[in-house]
Amino acid sequence: MGNIIITTESSQIPPSGGGGAWGGVYWQYFEDLDKITSSATPLKLEKKLFVETNSDTGPVLNPINDGDALKVGDKIKVRIELRVDRDMEYVHMKDMRASAMEPVNVLSGYKWQDGLGYYESTKDASTNFFFSNLRKGTYIFEYALFVTNTGNFSNGVTTIQCMYAPEFSAHSEGIRINVEP
Repeated sequence: MGNIIITTESSQIPPSGGGGAWGGVYWQYFEDLDKITSSATPLKLEKKLFVETNSDTGPVLNPINDGDALKVGDKIKVRIELRVDRDMEYVHMKDMRASAMEPVNVLSGYKWQDGLGYYESTKDASTNFFFSNLRKGTYIFEYALFVTNTGNFSNGVTTIQCMYAPEFSAHSEGIRINVEP
């Protein structure tokens, strides 16, 4: 990352030592999505992908690791772990997905899970989650995708931000997937 140095002139500081200042710095740059590392504030995200296979005892989730090859038709389970260290209101979480994947559930709607109510909206390249009230705790979100195309794809990142306090934001690390014929 980078370093920012802020200096003030001593003539502007009151002799009593009081009088603080507030400020914010936003640094924007371009990077390949799969090279992005995770970032956290009071919000923390972790995104994992799994291949779901059927067995005699029921569905089995196998984690997708770097270099693993997927096949067209594989069912992928996205698992997003969200940790919140304080109560928040009006929070938006956006989970990007590779263009080689199509969601199983394409209908948007209000959902209730583990005492948390939220609106889930499926879009062309992402799935969005809107929380009007997000309580302190750890939450797990899962949804299914099917692999539809071959190639090498960036699966993007998951981002989260408080709408009225944008300094509370975080994102997961980027993931790259390889789909073989």
